[in-house]
Amino acid sequence: MLADVVPLLTCPHCGADLAESPGVLRCPAGHSFDVAKQGYVSLLRGTATFTGDTAAMVDARVRFLGAGHYAPITDAIAEVTPGPGAVIDVGAGTGHYLAAALDKLVGRAGLAVDVSKAALRRAARAHPLIGAIVCDAWGPLPVRDGAAGLTLSVFAPRNPAELNRVLDPGGIAVVVAPTARHLGELVSDLDLMGVEDDKQSRVDDKMAAHFTIAHQRDVEFTMKLSHDAVAALVGMGPNAFHAGPDLAARIAVLPDPLTVTGSVTVSGYRPSGR
Repeated sequence: MLADVVPLLTCPHCGADLAESPGVLRCPAGHSFDVAKQGYVSLLRGTATFTGDTAAMVDARVRFLGAGHYAPITDAIAEVTPGPGAVIDVGAGTGHYLAAALDKLVGRAGLAVDVSKAALRRAARAHPLIGAIVCDAWGPLPVRDGAAGLTLSVFAPRNPAELNRVLDPGGIAVVVAPTARHLGELVSDLDLMGVEDDKQSRVDDKMAAHFTIAHQRDVEFTMKLSHDAVAALVGMGPNAFHAGPDLAARIAVLPDPLTVTGSVTVSGYRPSGR
């Protein structure tokens, strides 16, 4: 519910606190932000517009994640012990991972941040304690300093400086990034985008200016995917923009079900430099 996260939020224009009145968030300077009927609010700065994930991509993600195919990733996130404060998922999509974390961390407020309104319509309903905002993950987050005990970045953009700022000094930033083995069978069979061998070292290097590594482990598992599940998996991420019109035909000649490897690195980073 948006009301649960309003105390965490700041005005994206002037940085002042936001207060809620029926259908709107407003700061003392008079900047106001309408709350959509689906329960999210846009706190984008200026006139910039972003598309993000499409409605079709969101539907595919709901089908795939809802079937439990990525449960090992969800379970690994749930094992993390946070510091004091809220849980903020930057690039939250449908709120799947955030909702799972909140189920484990009883009583915590959760903030879903994404640029896709289609995704946030789902995230706003994914858990009773989730509030959802439209926001550019690469820019300043309209969130109070030190508001979060845990931030999540699951297959999503990372802005280390802002993650550091919004985390409590005792908090932790969890990043889930694919390894070069992730979906390897589909990369070769369907000519999808692959992951570079040095992916994790590049993630660590980018985080190093503001964080130290607290823990890190690979999570690797196999999935038995039907043709429909393969189509949803391809359709829920960036490959949806690159797969080409013959994707269905290429999937049709694959074994059904197909064994596919899931392989990610789950990293926890502690804030530094404060």
